[in-house]
Amino acid sequence: MKKIVILLFLLPMLSFSQSKVSGNVTEEINGKQEPILGANIYWSGTTIGTVTNEKGQFTIPFSKENKLLVISYVGYQQKVITVTEPKSVTVQLSPSSDLETIVINAERKATQVSLLDSRNIIILNSKELLKAACCNLSESFETNASIDVNFSDAVTGTKQIKMLGLTNPYILITQENIPSVRGASQAYGLTFTPGTWLESIQITKGSGSVVNGFESIAGQINTELKKPFTDDAFFVNTYASIDGRLEFNTHFNQKLNDKWSTGMYIHVNNRSLKRDENNDNFMDAPLTNQINLMNRWQYTNPESGWVSFVDFRYMKDNKQAGEIDFDPETDKLTTNAWGSEIKTKRIDVSNKTGFVFKDQKYKSFGLQTSYSNHDQNAYFGLRRYDINHQSVYSNFIYNSILSNTQNKFKTGLSFTYDQYEEHVLNSDIDRKENSLGAFFEYTYDNGENLSVVAGIRADTHNVLGEFITPRLHIRYNPWKNSVLRASVGKGKRSASVFAENQHYFASSRVFNIMSSGNGAYGLDPEEAWNYGTSFLQKFKLFGKKADWSVDYYATNFKNQVVVDVDSNPQEVSFYNLNGESVAHSFQTDFNYNLAKHLDLRLSYKYYNVVSDYQFNKLSKPLLADNRVLANVSYQTHYLNDKGSRWKFDATLNWLGKQRLPNTSTNPVQYQLGTYTNPYSKLNLQVTKVFTKQFEIYVGGENVLGYKQETPILAADDPFGAYFDSTIVHGPIQGATVYAGLRFKIK
Repeated sequence: MKKIVILLFLLPMLSFSQSKVSGNVTEEINGKQEPILGANIYWSGTTIGTVTNEKGQFTIPFSKENKLLVISYVGYQQKVITVTEPKSVTVQLSPSSDLETIVINAERKATQVSLLDSRNIIILNSKELLKAACCNLSESFETNASIDVNFSDAVTGTKQIKMLGLTNPYILITQENIPSVRGASQAYGLTFTPGTWLESIQITKGSGSVVNGFESIAGQINTELKKPFTDDAFFVNTYASIDGRLEFNTHFNQKLNDKWSTGMYIHVNNRSLKRDENNDNFMDAPLTNQINLMNRWQYTNPESGWVSFVDFRYMKDNKQAGEIDFDPETDKLTTNAWGSEIKTKRIDVSNKTGFVFKDQKYKSFGLQTSYSNHDQNAYFGLRRYDINHQSVYSNFIYNSILSNTQNKFKTGLSFTYDQYEEHVLNSDIDRKENSLGAFFEYTYDNGENLSVVAGIRADTHNVLGEFITPRLHIRYNPWKNSVLRASVGKGKRSASVFAENQHYFASSRVFNIMSSGNGAYGLDPEEAWNYGTSFLQKFKLFGKKADWSVDYYATNFKNQVVVDVDSNPQEVSFYNLNGESVAHSFQTDFNYNLAKHLDLRLSYKYYNVVSDYQFNKLSKPLLADNRVLANVSYQTHYLNDKGSRWKFDATLNWLGKQRLPNTSTNPVQYQLGTYTNPYSKLNLQVTKVFTKQFEIYVGGENVLGYKQETPILAADDPFGAYFDSTIVHGPIQGATVYAGLRFKIK
């Protein structure tokens, strides 16, 4: 009996020991096989994985369902081997330079969500960005439900974005992890990044990494630019729409030698056609003229471990808005006609340099530095607003491990300096902000079903004081092709109330700052905690790939600079929160591959964003509490060996009711209701790919033609007390048709 008990006890262990694949991962150095520490090993299409130890050894559970074993390591060519039974294998990896001789015929999903990342990150690659005209960053999210896009006002035509129910300033917007849209550029900066420059966009919901700073509250949007080394040698894109918008983009890339590449990126856009579809005597869209130039230099040396990017950029953007008959030469800052001009010049210089230790590839360091000078001169009717913002940013990051590659860490120092010079109406307001911080972020990943990222940073700031920022992300895979995530984190920031709320200058509202704190403009710094959880399941439905996800996030403000347009319809007031301000966001998504090359995306989102104002608690105005998005994309099979094919994309957005700001004390003709009516917006695009080098596209935006009935309040009396162009809840223009072409040379 005793022997039977022992046998029963040992059987599971024997079975377990026999259901594993073990092996070694090596590289050849001077004719000898040397072990690779930290190589990633996982079964293709699953979250089951591990990493090699210091001897290059690994073991991974075996299942008959899994046959393709993937072995990868940074800087080396990925290998995929077929394993049909538990056994020992030896794999030699080769440097990634060999990849130039390999052609991979595969299509990536346009939108990707990883099962292995601890953070809830949605990746939009170039395929997704091509589903719409995507002329600049603010227009890159039309087919994605995580980001909401709407006009900030009905005069300047500027689009703003929201995430988790919160606007731009609460989102950390970075370009290759260097802060890009902040401070003076909050209002219009999203329009300063052309869509054709983008390689991909990563959207992180909830608190981000402490490595990237302390300001992120709702999440992070990071853009990756095209790389001269991998981008097309020549690329051109043209665009024209019936509302008079013309755009031209071109890229020139040159490989100088095995290590150096450079690229010149040129973007020009212009609109010179005045349109007034709703007959309110105001242009539906501003006249614009922008030139945007960027020169990128890329240095890559796999043998030494060094890689570097240096960017030089110049941008000049002019906008003219207002009444149809407005002429800046004779009417500027007069009551002859209401008009506005916004003239911006911006210079950016940035550098990213990294080094990977040759004999310890799990160890590396990087340095990010940038300088920007944003100079804007603007007037809105009789009101002037000028701002010059100079910014310096530096971030040093060191990566290594603790005992083994299951335990990794990042640590480093960061420095920021911002100098603001503002001319607001008739006053000059200057301020300087600087911070010095240190951070440490620990990552545990068991290589199978659990990872934890715990970060903390300490900063000293001349306005915000000394403070600690903790953040935590947890990923757990409860079963195959599923992932459960949770996060919590704190964010803190200084509100630039005029720069971030420039659209209120396009109204007659009086700016009222109710100072009661010690920060900028006499207001306390904003501080909030963000909590979130999400679940994703990938599966097969009728033999086709599908996935379903759901997430919930809550942002709880400890302090907020409240923007109040309800207490007095003739004012916009700014004051410290006295009470509660909470933003709740719930979203669920379903993606399904209906047939080969035919994909469906369905999303539903619910918001509950409420704040305590001076006199009562209200929901956030001009925010739809319910949203639905449906996207269908289809492309035909290749029609010939030249790559000819058709692509079709359709995106429908339905927005529920939105609360309108209080107008009850206005004269009857200038009063609005309490809520808007729901509406739908449909965008379509058809692309004909003639060859792998040339394609044309035709599309329509808002093809259902819905237009907001009164986008400008008191448009008949623009210099009166009730003029307001900021109560925008829907499209200002009807259907817009556009067309363009793309041509490239590899």
